[in-house]
Amino acid sequence: MRVSFVLVIADVIALSAASLLAIYGRWLVGGEYSPWLYLQLWPLMGVFIAAFAMVNLYPSIPHSPPEELRRQIIVVSITFLGIGTLIFLSREGEVYSRTILLGSWLATLLLLPLMRGGVRLLFSRKSWWGYPAMILGSGDTGRNITATLVRHPEIGIRPVFILGDESTTAQSIAGVPIIDRLHRVRKYAREYQVPYVIIAMPDVSAKDADRIIRRFSRLFRHVMVVPPVKEFSSLWVSPVDIGGTLGLESRSRHFGWSRQTIKRVLDLILIFLSLPVTLPLLGLIGIAIKLDSTGPIIYKQERLGLGGKRFSMYKLRTMCADADQVLGKYLDQDSRLKQEWERDRKLRNDPRFTRIGRWLRRTSLDELPQLWNVIKGDMSLVGPRPIVEEEVSLYGRYYSIMYRVRPGLTGLWQVSGRNNVSYDERVQMDCLYIRNWSVWLDLYLIIRTFRAVVFTRGVH
Repeated sequence: MRVSFVLVIADVIALSAASLLAIYGRWLVGGEYSPWLYLQLWPLMGVFIAAFAMVNLYPSIPHSPPEELRRQIIVVSITFLGIGTLIFLSREGEVYSRTILLGSWLATLLLLPLMRGGVRLLFSRKSWWGYPAMILGSGDTGRNITATLVRHPEIGIRPVFILGDESTTAQSIAGVPIIDRLHRVRKYAREYQVPYVIIAMPDVSAKDADRIIRRFSRLFRHVMVVPPVKEFSSLWVSPVDIGGTLGLESRSRHFGWSRQTIKRVLDLILIFLSLPVTLPLLGLIGIAIKLDSTGPIIYKQERLGLGGKRFSMYKLRTMCADADQVLGKYLDQDSRLKQEWERDRKLRNDPRFTRIGRWLRRTSLDELPQLWNVIKGDMSLVGPRPIVEEEVSLYGRYYSIMYRVRPGLTGLWQVSGRNNVSYDERVQMDCLYIRNWSVWLDLYLIIRTFRAVVFTRGVH
């Protein structure tokens, strides 16, 4: 209940701020409209909140972030369209400004997800945030799900205890206590007021799974079952009834011509809108690079793109002029750093960076010239990481998926863990992105990238 209240307040603030920006922005540039005329429409705020509630955006915990974004954009757009239609079909149609209505809509689309993201950043680690949940199963699947939910409290499902199996010897997983007696579940569920149970036992037989679900459905309002399918796409999966048998349908969303066209058009629109900011910024950074060290401003490197085709990827120079020689000498002197380089293809403390280069890497602003790669069609704004020839063998069988799409300026692993994830995890995240692609996922990752850059957490 408290989570829903906080999200409602966040939405009201976002809607109010968006409206005020549009109203006073129009007024400041010479609009002949009284701001008070629009402030009288504040009761319409209830229409938006009611619409959000109807599509289950409070507390929105069961939805993935891209799905939540999709619902927000659709509901906001339909609601603004409805309000605009009613206003302009009425006698008041010529009183209100179309520019203000359009500005309010665009500002709401931007501020609403940013405000919700800020709320999660502030409150997700509070003890009252999210639904308490029991994890049934302490095997590999149970451990992974528990660790993920503890590491990412913004998901909104908070494991409070685990029902282990007979072979369990550990006392806890990721700080969550394990109980080993089924008869204690009812007591714990009442004590913690637990509405959720996650059945993380994918190897259990169908007969036993049915018995477990029926048993726990009497104790918990929500029963979530982890399907016995490994490497299955986790987004955009739809349940299908096949004559009384449950099927899970996952469509290949990324490889179709129409979807690639939509993605390409979205890239170009977003780049065009960003030019008033990115072009002056590139000019200032170029001057700073020249003043900081000798060498060119732009650095280019050959990477593999769509269909395995080679292309020159552009970056702002962040390293000294003789970077390759410095790296070779550095690795020869320290075997541990050599192992780190061979494993991750990067170093946490790279000696080749210039002073301005370290800041550019930390903020990821060195990637800005890749916007030209996107315009040329070599890359996309969002996609798997562009790799060099030597990395193909490290991708193994997954490269057959990777080379079918354009690499991206940013992607899922860049905003999920940055340098804190292993190379294998990066590969898995890139494959997960490709299998689950949608416009909404791209928009969500772009917002996450923007937030990472603003808070100087970088995307590499």
